[in-house]
Amino acid sequence: MPLPVGESEMSTAVYPGSFNPPTVAHLEISQAVRRHFKIDSVVWVVSQVALGKEEVTKPRLQDRVTVLEEVASGHDWLEIKLTDEQLLADIALGYDLLVMGADKWHQIQDPAFYDNDPARRDQALSALPEVAIAQRGPFETPPNMVLPIPENLSSVSSTEAREGATSMMLEPARRFDELTGAWTDPKRYEAWLIQQN
Repeated sequence: MPLPVGESEMSTAVYPGSFNPPTVAHLEISQAVRRHFKIDSVVWVVSQVALGKEEVTKPRLQDRVTVLEEVASGHDWLEIKLTDEQLLADIALGYDLLVMGADKWHQIQDPAFYDNDPARRDQALSALPEVAIAQRGPFETPPNMVLPIPENLSSVSSTEAREGATSMMLEPARRFDELTGAWTDPKRYEAWLIQQN
């Protein structure tokens, strides 16, 4: 059984996501987790096929992971991992703290992700480690799980970054997008992929 956060020699938080693209909010939330919970390291975990995002094939997973690894190379406390798991309960196994946005917290309450079985959902949620939730949008968050973050972060989203708000992207993502169009110009990205072959 894991020790409570802050009492183990080395505490680790897991932050699952597609990071498509990684934004300034992803990094700020991770840094807030370190400060607030005295976490030693944060692991951004990317599912090979993200639950509810099975149709996402561009940019390629390998390109997204390369960008994430470049982000992590600038922070000795940040690590990137790939997983075949999709459910948060499975991804979070063995970590001291699970990090997510309020929209994700709302989503994982839906029995549809557990074969429409509320008992299976409740069992999965009860297996989660301590949870830290970054407030965003209208979604209600249990007060004891709220992660204190600057209010302006709630308006930062990967969706808006893909739609052209590239200032929301972390620098390695912005550079890769300028080079290839990976997020903001799918046709240019397709042409770049052809050139790579």
